[in-house]
Amino acid sequence: MSVVVPFYSAAAAHQGLDLRAALERVLDSHWYVLGREVRAFEEEFATYCGVPHCVSVANGTDALELALRALEVEAGAEVLCTANAAFYASTAALAVGAQPRYVDVDPASLCMDPAALDQALARRRPAAVIVTHLYGQLADVAAIAATCRRHDVPWIEDCAQAHGARRDGRLAGAFGDLACFSFYPTKNLGALGDGGAVLTADAARAERLRSLRQYGWTSKYHVQHAGGRNSRLDELQAAVLRTKLPALDRQNAERRAIAERYAQAFAGLPLQLPVSTGEDFAAHLYVVRTPQRDALRGHLQACEIGHDVHYPVPDHQQPVMREAQAGVRLPHTESACGQVLSLPCQPGLGESAVQAVIDAVRGFFAKGAAC
Repeated sequence: MSVVVPFYSAAAAHQGLDLRAALERVLDSHWYVLGREVRAFEEEFATYCGVPHCVSVANGTDALELALRALEVEAGAEVLCTANAAFYASTAALAVGAQPRYVDVDPASLCMDPAALDQALARRRPAAVIVTHLYGQLADVAAIAATCRRHDVPWIEDCAQAHGARRDGRLAGAFGDLACFSFYPTKNLGALGDGGAVLTADAARAERLRSLRQYGWTSKYHVQHAGGRNSRLDELQAAVLRTKLPALDRQNAERRAIAERYAQAFAGLPLQLPVSTGEDFAAHLYVVRTPQRDALRGHLQACEIGHDVHYPVPDHQQPVMREAQAGVRLPHTESACGQVLSLPCQPGLGESAVQAVIDAVRGFFAKGAAC
């Protein structure tokens, strides 16, 4: 009997977590916005990441936009980012009136290539750089930080897929001038709705962020900072995140164990695999690459194995950007977008499901093999 494997299951991810108690705690408090749960989560998540200040917001894209505003990125400025991460950084740049400019990725990690960044910074002076830890893989933060320091340009970590990834004892979010997180339900640390946060070691920037997330107020009904918005994490989501945070490292270990199983099983197949299954990989997504992507997708569909493509269209080739980005060529980015395929990789997936994924992928490359 074949095993049906979903790409993601909230029921599996939430096994063993008492989320009802968190929700009831908020209901009993009768306080729903910017209260005790939000303050406690901000303190706990900042402590977990090893960064002094956490300012929660309504979602991850708002986090990126408000981080740019905290750096006082102005209309007409340029923001450097990669083009293979679903347009989120581009959306934030455009929201503040800036122009996204794209840096090609490292062909192994698919994160920003430090050498390409150095070349871009030698040609232009952007207001900021956004570096995405794609699929949960930490970028080359040491090289990127050194490059940005040398060119005197601030940089933002986009950690939306990298909660809990570590390198040399430091966590994602502790490397850049600012760091942005999403708590969308499917993230490694996910809420039951939207949510986000910005981390920083700079107290003045943190205070500015707190103002910007609430209309630009410095005190109630007194607007001091332009570009403010209504972007607040609510108490219910904060309570859920507080419940889930202590399980994050354990669940990341489960994700990496699945990634390691895949890596061993797929060795020798004509697939390009993730560069790491270690602590610098939060295994948010397990993404393989093959020129036969579409045929493999069809095979997995027939085998009832959930899968997805993250992400099929690079930012500079999106319809809304074609005119502004005419002539831009990013060979590694463009090649990857035509080949990437995401396989199920989440806590609670189960041995039979993992084996079903392995058998289906290996079966595709065995001539004539059926599900």
